[in-house]
Amino acid sequence: MELRVLRYFLAVAREQNITAAAETLHVTQPTLSKQLMELENELGKKLFIRGNRKITLTEDGMFLRKRAQEIIELTDKTEAAFNGGPETISGEIFIGGGETEAIRYIGRALHRMRSLYPDVRFSLFSGNGEDVSERLDKGLLDFGLFVGMTNLKKYDYLQLPYYHKWGVLMRKDDPLAQLEAISPENLQKIPIICSRQALIQNELSGWLGKPFESLDIIGTYNLIYNASIMTEEGLGYALCIDKLLELFENSSLCFRPFEPAIKAELFIAWKKYQIFSSAAKKMLEILQQELD
Repeated sequence: MELRVLRYFLAVAREQNITAAAETLHVTQPTLSKQLMELENELGKKLFIRGNRKITLTEDGMFLRKRAQEIIELTDKTEAAFNGGPETISGEIFIGGGETEAIRYIGRALHRMRSLYPDVRFSLFSGNGEDVSERLDKGLLDFGLFVGMTNLKKYDYLQLPYYHKWGVLMRKDDPLAQLEAISPENLQKIPIICSRQALIQNELSGWLGKPFESLDIIGTYNLIYNASIMTEEGLGYALCIDKLLELFENSSLCFRPFEPAIKAELFIAWKKYQIFSSAAKKMLEILQQELD
C-alpha cells in the first residue's frame, strides 16, 4: 500500500463522497475511483458501500481507516523529526494526557521551549489513560500524562508534585450535597456514573472495601464534561477527581471528596529506550529542569 493511496482513502472516508474528496485532493474523479478500486483488489476486501450520494465504510473499511490514520500520523511525525539541519531544534512534539490542571507543568515547559526554539510546534491529544497508553506504545506520542493508577513498568517517567482527590460530582440540591465528604456507605443504592479507567484499573475498590460491582453503576465515561451534563440532568452521581470542572457559585453542581481521602498522583511518561527527535529530547531536558 502506498502512502498516497492511504491518504486518498482517508479523504474519501472523511468526505463520504468521491467528487468532494477528489476536489480536496486536486485529482480527477476517475483517477480517485480507480485508485480505490485497486486498493480494494490489493486487499481482497470491500471497503466501501457506494450509494447514490453518499459512500459509507464497511467493517473492513473502518478497520483500515483506523490503521491508515495511525500510519499517516506516524509518517508525518517521523518526517517532522528530520526537518531542519543538524544544529537546528525544530519539528513537532506530540503529547497526550487526561484532562487535568497539571497540564500547566507541560504548558510552562512548552512556553520555555518555544522561547528558546521558536521553530518547535506541539500537538496535544486528550484522552483517558488507556487512549494515551495505546498511542504512546504505537509511537504516535512522545510523552503521555497519566492520572491515577497506571501500569508504568514499560515506561520511564517523572512524577509531578501535584495530585487530585477522588470524590463525587452531584447536584447541589441533592441531600448528599449537605455532607462535607462522602463515605463508602453513602454510595450504596444510588445510581453511579464511573470513570471507565477507574473501573478497569479497579482503582477505588480498596477504598470501597467491597467489589465495585456492589455499586449500582449505570454508566461509564472517559472524559468528565459529558458525564457532568448527565449528572446535571439528574441521571446519577459521577465518581471523578477534583479540579476538572469550573464549579462557579451559580453552578447547579458541586463536588464532595471521599473520606477517607484518595489521592490520584500524576506522571509524565515515555517509552523505555525511546529514540527522541531533537525537539522531544530537548523538551525532556526542560521538563526535568522544571521538576528538579
